[in-house]
Amino acid sequence: MTDASATSTAAARVAIVGGGLAGSLLALRLAALGHGVDVYERRPDPRVSGAEGGRSINLGLSKRGIQALTEAELIDAVMPTSVTMAGRVIHAPDGSTRYQPYGKDRGEVLHSIDRNELNRLLLDRAERHPQVRLHFGHRLVAADKVARELEFDAGGATLKVRPDWVVGADGAFSRARQEMQRGERADYHQEYLEWGYKELTLKPLADGSSAIELEALHVWPRSHGLFVSHPNRDGSHTLTLFLPFEGPDSFATTRSEDEVRALFTKYFPDLLPLLPQLVEEWMAHPVGSLVTTRTAPWSREDWMVLVGDACHAVYPFYGQGMNSAFEDCSALMAALARHPGRRADAFADYERSRRPHTDTLAELSKANFVELRQKVQSPWFLARKRLDVTLNRLLPRSWLPLYTMIAHTTMPYGDALAKAQRQERILVGAGAGMLAIVAVGAWWALRG
Repeated sequence: MTDASATSTAAARVAIVGGGLAGSLLALRLAALGHGVDVYERRPDPRVSGAEGGRSINLGLSKRGIQALTEAELIDAVMPTSVTMAGRVIHAPDGSTRYQPYGKDRGEVLHSIDRNELNRLLLDRAERHPQVRLHFGHRLVAADKVARELEFDAGGATLKVRPDWVVGADGAFSRARQEMQRGERADYHQEYLEWGYKELTLKPLADGSSAIELEALHVWPRSHGLFVSHPNRDGSHTLTLFLPFEGPDSFATTRSEDEVRALFTKYFPDLLPLLPQLVEEWMAHPVGSLVTTRTAPWSREDWMVLVGDACHAVYPFYGQGMNSAFEDCSALMAALARHPGRRADAFADYERSRRPHTDTLAELSKANFVELRQKVQSPWFLARKRLDVTLNRLLPRSWLPLYTMIAHTTMPYGDALAKAQRQERILVGAGAGMLAIVAVGAWWALRG
């Protein structure tokens, strides 16, 4: 059936498909400008039904996300729900640890935050706003681009609405994107990593304190596996294990109790005594997949536009998925402000200024997977990092490590990579010059 009243009342409103982090934040930003906003989410209300299984629970909030939340006047509410991570602790196979600060001072830190708690906070704020309406259990079925009409399955009933314009914020497998691009000359690329992930919990000690350093990201890098740990305010840590799907010592070969214990004994023996419920959690928790997506275009005329994973899902290894999605919201709002009354121009400007940089982020995230697994324990890698930090201290305005630019500034991703590559060429040139001086000196010494 068609809900005619819903069709008429939605005529001058913005429809956001997807009530996750980006969708709920953007709803608040648009509502603050006086727009009426309807948020349509296919899931039940997560504040009532609980979190959706299989998704990453913890996220690392950094400068880009902080900036977007600040613009939405939400940062003061969000920060108390987080745990500061000043650096990362690298756990070697022999049980030894090494601490690596994220930056040169306490201003360059990350903040571990629970995805579900943040989503509930944003939804609560959106629900309280008089310009926002939340619709849970509404699955997008079709989008009629000519009639500019959306059709939803609302628990078996058909709901058709005609919003003034639409934002697709419904994730990597976005139905809004599919409908917008149906029948168009659109590009879409999807790449799955051959590794998956499983989440486990490192509980706090009996007195509520953390069993490992709380204010840090913990990493267990192995060539054949990778553990990453995010801290929680109750002293627990959310552990994410990345393993190949297939092959020796993979998710495919780690299914029984004995196989689970054998894997941990081989690669992560120091974690075994800290995880008394390891086997039970392993059997209960699903294996998640990791996907990178790229697409074009990001919009259709002045009617529909995409944000977040709907237009650029990335692997999680640079910790920028949520931050880049929040930055999309800021970029879209800025483009709308630059083109008042001209949404089609604003949408095109938003994509033109944003997409090259999110493409760069996809490549950086892929490369950082190799860094986390294989390089963080290398003496050469650590020496190079220390050199970057030293040069940054000496030349704070002109020399910035790549990680600093990505995590602790809002410099566009592509600009950050280009600057890092220029700095690398300077170091290589300086190194070659030093070698030449040494060689000439040795030659003169031999002559003498």
